[in-house]
Amino acid sequence: MFSKDQAAQLKQSFWTTFGQYIAPHQSAEGMRINWVNYKTGVKNLNFKMHVDKKSAYIAIEMADPDPGMQELIFEEFLSFKTMLKTSLEEDWDWELHTTDEHYKTVSRIIKRLPDVSIFNEKDWPELISFLKPRLIALDEFWCDAKDGFDTFK
Repeated sequence: MFSKDQAAQLKQSFWTTFGQYIAPHQSAEGMRINWVNYKTGVKNLNFKMHVDKKSAYIAIEMADPDPGMQELIFEEFLSFKTMLKTSLEEDWDWELHTTDEHYKTVSRIIKRLPDVSIFNEKDWPELISFLKPRLIALDEFWCDAKDGFDTFK
C-alpha cells in the first residue's frame, strides 16, 4: 500500500515517463504537441487517458453538461465511424450517456486495458505501448475529421 504522497509521486512519474516516450513524435500536422494534455479545440471534447490501480483506458470523451449536446457530438462521431476505425485499426466501445469516475454523465468512444496498475512499474511498458499508438492514431484521425466538428466550437 502506498501513502497518498507516494501514490501521487508514482502517478506523476508515470505521466512524465509517458510524456518522454511520446514527445519526439510530432502531430499529424507536423507540429510539436502536448500529447498528455491533448487539445481538440472543441469545448468539452477531450482525448482522455486514464490509468489507475486496476486498469487503463483511452477515450474520446464528450463531457458537455447538456446530454442533448453530447448526443449531437456523438452522432457526428458516428458519421465518422468508418474513418475512426480505419485510423485506430481496431474496434472501440461506443458509450452514449455513461457515468465517469466523478459520477458525471459523459459519452465516450473508449478502449480499455484491464489488469494493469499505474502503481506497478513493471506494467508501465505495457501501459505506454497501449496508450502511445492509440493517441497518435487519434491525432491522425482528428487532423482529418476536426472540420466536421466546427459547429460545436
